Amino acid sequence: MGTVPLLSDEAASPEARAVFDDIRIKRNTDYVNNFWRALAHDPAALKDTWESVARVMAPGALEPLVKELVYVAVSTANGCSYCVHSHTAAARAKGMTPEMHAELVQVIGMAMRTNGMVTALGVEVDERLRG
Repeated sequence: MGTVPLLSDEAASPEARAVFDDIRIKRNTDYVNNFWRALAHDPAALKDTWESVARVMAPGALEPLVKELVYVAVSTANGCSYCVHSHTAAARAKGMTPEMHAELVQVIGMAMRTNGMVTALGVEVDERLRG
């Protein structure tokens, strides 16, 4: 259950509606998802977050699909169900196959397992791995 109501275009401020319009243009969609609608209660935070996400998730040294896969992994580690769903959908839209998703889940599970073991054991980082 959300802590704030989701703002419709009509209920959002002109500043928030401008961000909604930019989301629609940059994503080539008519849909603005619930995260942005909740964040619209603070138009400055909405604008800043949207601009940051658009910049970070844009093509660069890492392909957009790779960025979405990383986002799914980090969202899983952080326990953010909304982000796992949102970025899994985005990864599928960018070409993630069912086989890729299955491998991603295996990698996430392995990382969580070994991270827990290393943390519990307090294993020191090998000198040659420090860089």
